[in-house]
Amino acid sequence: MSATAPPLLQAQLRPLMPSDVDAVLAIELQAYEFPWTRGNFIDSIAGGQITMQLRAAGGELLGYFLAMKGYEELHLLNITVAPAWQGRGLARQMLDELSRIALQLGCAQIWLEVRQSNARARELYRRYGFAEVGLRRAYYPAAEGQREDAVLMSLHLQEARP
Repeated sequence: MSATAPPLLQAQLRPLMPSDVDAVLAIELQAYEFPWTRGNFIDSIAGGQITMQLRAAGGELLGYFLAMKGYEELHLLNITVAPAWQGRGLARQMLDELSRIALQLGCAQIWLEVRQSNARARELYRRYGFAEVGLRRAYYPAAEGQREDAVLMSLHLQEARP
């Protein structure tokens, strides 16, 4: 774990490549009880999804996001900040880039699902301008073979913070 946050101006977003998947999986396994698989990441990259990584100037992987373009909208599939770097504005930096990409692609809206129990992420999205617009019942796997609902959130890009 690094002692101080990287200078955000020196952290760079760049496309996620198959050669980056091992580093991504290491973070995914730390961050989630039910992580994405190697196949999920490889399929997203190979399928032409929007796949970006945030790296510190020294090369350390700080976070990543994956999104799928639809008709005039983007669907955020996964956004993760390495646990050691959470709470330092990196998710907002990645959401800013996602919004910029969405606008560049002519999208008017971004959609996402988030675990109903993930209050921290839901608050981050609300502060960014997302609204809770629905519920997907039994969407996520949960402990002991149970399922957890997902909160469906939407961001109209004209309402997004710059």
